[in-house]
Amino acid sequence: MKGTRVILLPAAAPSFRSALALMSLALLAACGGGGAPQQMGPSGPPPHVVAMYQTVQDGEYTIPAVNPGYLVPQNVRQTVSYNGPDLPGTIVVDPHARVLYYVEEGGMATRYGIAVGREGRGFTGAAVISREAEWPRWQPTANMVRTDPEVYGPYRNGIEGGLDNPLGARALYLYRGGRDTYYRIHGTNNSSTIGRATSAGCIRLFNQDILDLYDRVPLGTPVKVRTLEESIALEGQMVEGPDGLMIPLASLPADVQNAIAMGQTPWPPFVAESSISPANSIGSAEGLAAAGLNDPAAVTVVPIN
Repeated sequence: MKGTRVILLPAAAPSFRSALALMSLALLAACGGGGAPQQMGPSGPPPHVVAMYQTVQDGEYTIPAVNPGYLVPQNVRQTVSYNGPDLPGTIVVDPHARVLYYVEEGGMATRYGIAVGREGRGFTGAAVISREAEWPRWQPTANMVRTDPEVYGPYRNGIEGGLDNPLGARALYLYRGGRDTYYRIHGTNNSSTIGRATSAGCIRLFNQDILDLYDRVPLGTPVKVRTLEESIALEGQMVEGPDGLMIPLASLPADVQNAIAMGQTPWPPFVAESSISPANSIGSAEGLAAAGLNDPAAVTVVPIN
């Protein structure tokens, strides 16, 4: 392990028309910049999933628990069978299916849900992790400020590492041919964005997940970023649902699939706002206070071995 942390636990098949109606209801739950927590039913996500995303004390920073409503199956960390050609020890990023794999022995991999920013959609192929950082500082490039001054201008002088930094708790920096690609795999200051496209940034994970990945990958780890064609071949064709999460096209009714193939997606497009601001994040002091997690008497400390 690269650092010492503790987990802080609280003390206590339809028709086209019906599918459209269901999707429209889901759209009402979406919010700008990310999305409202999914309605998981009375039981919510399984207890072992919730446990993986509890509050973590990481040095001086208290990383808040992820709202269980964001822990939908495609977003949570899990061990899966892996059918790709990549060797064990490789990070595989699929920005089209919005998942990241850490390939393991025996045809298995750990899969993480990711958010994909605009910068994360402009890179494919091979790279290598040549720099790693804990609670990294972030500063937009001059080109980013020039091309999108409304989004990046307020941050032209950079943001120090911390809970409000869009890179989150950790960052992995991708290099190709010894040169920085400016492509990053990192945490987040807004858990609602995971699984969705965002207006800014590269590849982001829940902070709890980037901590897990960061501890597992050494410098020199190879990275493969899939093309759209590679994604379809291995994951199947995906379509963005009204809440911004990806849906396998084959899981939709045939008439809905046909409409999408004709360019007639039967729900409005999901619109992501800037994900630089943590405005929707539950990591604020107010959010921690509301959850009772800023009071040492209100939590149980469990060491991570």
